[in-house]
Formats: sequence, structure tokens, C-alpha cells
Amino acid sequence: MTSSLDQLSAGTLDWLGANLDHFDPYAAGAGTATHQQAAKAVLELALLRHCSIWTGGPHGERLGGATALLRKLWQRPEFPRLFDAHPPSAPTYGLAFAALAPDGIDDSVRRATLARLAPDFLSPAGKSPLKRMEIRFYADKAGASHTIEPYAGLVGQSPLVTLTAATPGDAAEGDAATGEAADGDTAPLTDSEGYSLTHAAFFLGDYGRTPTGLDGDALAHARELVRRMLDHCVGQDRWDLAAELVISQFILGLDPLRTPSGAAAVECLVRAQRSDGAIPGRSAALMASPSAPAGEFFRKAYHTTLVTALMTLVLSSGRPSWHRD
Repeated sequence: MTSSLDQLSAGTLDWLGANLDHFDPYAAGAGTATHQQAAKAVLELALLRHCSIWTGGPHGERLGGATALLRKLWQRPEFPRLFDAHPPSAPTYGLAFAALAPDGIDDSVRRATLARLAPDFLSPAGKSPLKRMEIRFYADKAGASHTIEPYAGLVGQSPLVTLTAATPGDAAEGDAATGEAADGDTAPLTDSEGYSLTHAAFFLGDYGRTPTGLDGDALAHARELVRRMLDHCVGQDRWDLAAELVISQFILGLDPLRTPSGAAAVECLVRAQRSDGAIPGRSAALMASPSAPAGEFFRKAYHTTLVTALMTLVLSSGRPSWHRD
């Protein structure tokens, strides 16, 4: 890794490890205990641990505490009940819970959670291509039976192929979802489209482990969309989406540290990182105040800090032979 990537990796992983009590809904005074995103935060931590296994490198020691916490939570029957507080997301959370279970645990809670999923949730009916990719991604990892079509039938319908970038003047007012003004810099994609773009890459490419199925003009189109959105996010200090887009560049067969947009994004995140290792929010406009109470700071900082840690693991994992131009 480069020194910048080393700094980001060590700092973010250490901060996450020092704040595990805020992830644990059952810890005394936990910052997320009454927070509506408690379950989501834990599932994101589980995804980080899951990806750390195949990316390799000296990350095990820094993630040891997270692994221990996840092993305990995955064996608590009451933990999956937290998903019910989010009815629209509950089936997806349950499927992800089953897919991201740590090895070597009593998996009775995992199996019971899978058994509660309605069969129609695991079918393609009425679901967008991106949602079908997400369900297939987690169902395959969980070993759950489903009727979602193969990725080969989904790739052409994915946002990586179907989205088109805005031209200057199309959306000059900025993004109401984040409360940020564009300051004359038209976003190539809306926030929602940007996250759809990155998540499609994650699901199709399994965070860099497998080919996406894109080639030729479709691959070039996806790479250009990611580049344009990444340049915009760097210019606007949109930290979480920038980290996701860097991962997407890697999945699309590029070395982000050797692309101008990827290298600029890494340096942007280095500038944002606090001395304790945290990235203090999704963006400069939405960052937590340094004087914020610990729970409030965690709620604003954990996601971007975790995504940045995931970015460093993926970029340091090396590139499989199929992943070379």
C-alpha cells in the first residue's frame, strides 16, 4: 500500500475497533441502542469483516474485536428482531444476516432467520434489476434457494449500463437530499443514481472478487460514469460516495491509485481523516462537530469511516489474473 492508503487503513480500522460499544445494541449506553440504524450499522460491520477474509493482509488483529462482537450477536435470537423495526428493509437485512454469518458459530439463529423469509421475496417478481442483483448476491452467499436470474441476465439492465450522465445545465440547483449546493458544478448523477452505480458494481463484482460481465463499450461507459461522478465528489468533499466509487473503479478493472480521479479521492479522504482515524461524516457539509457527544459523532461518522476502511482493504488485496487489462 501507499503511505496514504496505509494511513487511511490503520486509522479507520483502529477507530472502528475503539468504538465497538456503539455498534453493540446491547452494550450499556451504546450509541446506537435506540438509533433506528442500529441493525444496519452491525450488518455493515459484518460486511467489512466478510471482505477482510478474502482480501488478506495484516488486518486480522485490528478486526479481532469486531469479529468477537459479531460472533456474539449472530447467536442472540433477539438480534434479528431489530430488523422488524424497518419493515421495508427487514427481509433484505435478514438475508444479509444469513449471508454474513461468521464461521464456526451455532447457526440456529441464522437458519431460523432464513426460514422466516417469504418465498416471494426470493423471486424476481416486481423488483428492479438492482434489487434482484442485491437479493442474488446475499442469497448465493447464504445458500438460500431463489429464482433470481443469473448475473449474465442482469448486467445489461444494471445502472452501470443504463445510467447516463447529466450535461452541464441539467441540474444546476444541487442535491436536495444532502442539503449541498452544486456551486455551479453540475453533478453527473443524482445521489440516488450514484449509489445505484456503486452498489451495482459491488453486487456484480463481489467487491473485486469476480468479473462483472461488462466488456467493450459497456465497460468503457461504466468507467466513464464512475470517473465523472468521482471527480464531482472529490470537488464537493463527498467522502462516503467517493470511497464507494474508488472501490467501483477497482471492480471495473482499474487501479484507482494510478487514475487521476482515484488518486485524488484517496488524498481527499486523507485530508478528511481526523487524528483519531475517523472520517467525520458523509461529506464536509454534513460532518459531525468535533464537540458533538460521542453517540452523535458515531452516528455521523461510522458509515463513511467503515466504507473508507473497506476501500483500503479492497485496494490492498491484489488483483486476480482476470482483472488485468
